[in-house]
Amino acid sequence: MSKLFENAVVSIQLGVEDYQANDPRRAISAVRNFYAGVLLLAKETLVRAVPNADLSDLIGAKYKPVPDGSGGVDFVQDGNSTIDFVTIGRRFKDFGLSIDQKALEELNRIRNDVEHLYTQKPGEAVREAIANAFPVVVQLFEHMGEAPGVHLGDAWPVMLEAKALYEKELKSCRDSLSHVDWISGTIAKDGLICPVCESKLVRQLDTDNTQQSNMDLVCRACGEEPTVEAAIESSLTEALRGEVYVRLKDAGEDGPQYHCRECDNETYVDFEGACAVCGHEYGEEDCDRCGASIPLQDIIDGEHSGLCGYCSYQYDKLMRE
Repeated sequence: MSKLFENAVVSIQLGVEDYQANDPRRAISAVRNFYAGVLLLAKETLVRAVPNADLSDLIGAKYKPVPDGSGGVDFVQDGNSTIDFVTIGRRFKDFGLSIDQKALEELNRIRNDVEHLYTQKPGEAVREAIANAFPVVVQLFEHMGEAPGVHLGDAWPVMLEAKALYEKELKSCRDSLSHVDWISGTIAKDGLICPVCESKLVRQLDTDNTQQSNMDLVCRACGEEPTVEAAIESSLTEALRGEVYVRLKDAGEDGPQYHCRECDNETYVDFEGACAVCGHEYGEEDCDRCGASIPLQDIIDGEHSGLCGYCSYQYDKLMRE
């Protein structure tokens, strides 16, 4: 067993032990240890993928070119920083290895929440961290051809139980929202998250209620009682994060989430053609001057109704002359 692998296993075991203590004062150390263990396990996976490579070359976060003395350049590590949960997904992709980047992001988010916000229910937050990281841990052990139960010992059944408890709680929360007549298909599919701690454990107090606007919500992770508007806005932002990135990167386009002037929330979804909170629809408009289709952003933010951005600019220019 390599030292890196041994440290990964010990860190995960310590995190689970802190979780088992059920002591709010140990919540931070539980998430820190568990977080560190998963990250070390990911680094060990990279090492085993290319066992003859230098460790610093594998896990360095930044590199810089330096002269090689023969008219070319070598790339050496720039500083001592190593890959973290933000960059490790890219490194795995480069190595042709699969990893649940979404789960890694959620684990990182919970770690930040516990460390900086210190959720009112740290035990639930730690359980959610373990549950979210569980598939990643399994995936990493599979990449290495190892059995997690063999190496993690008594921590493994505790992790299984934590995952089962979290999934039971998540199902209960989702069931409480299952009869709601949602305006947005995205929310109906992905559910709600807490706008304070971003946990998925948001439930409706009146499980028989079907009206979206009449919901009374509570977060089972932090105890917050968010408004419907705040919960939907946060949930859309999380659910559409990937689409926002793809549009901006591939085409430099806005969307799909926009401001709704009717309810003053960032909850208008362009591909659904309506606001997820109030149901307002902007519809399609053609420019009165040039006849071109007016982009949604111009419809929302345009100073001159009925004009596209270019014609609005020309109008203002003419008025200044």
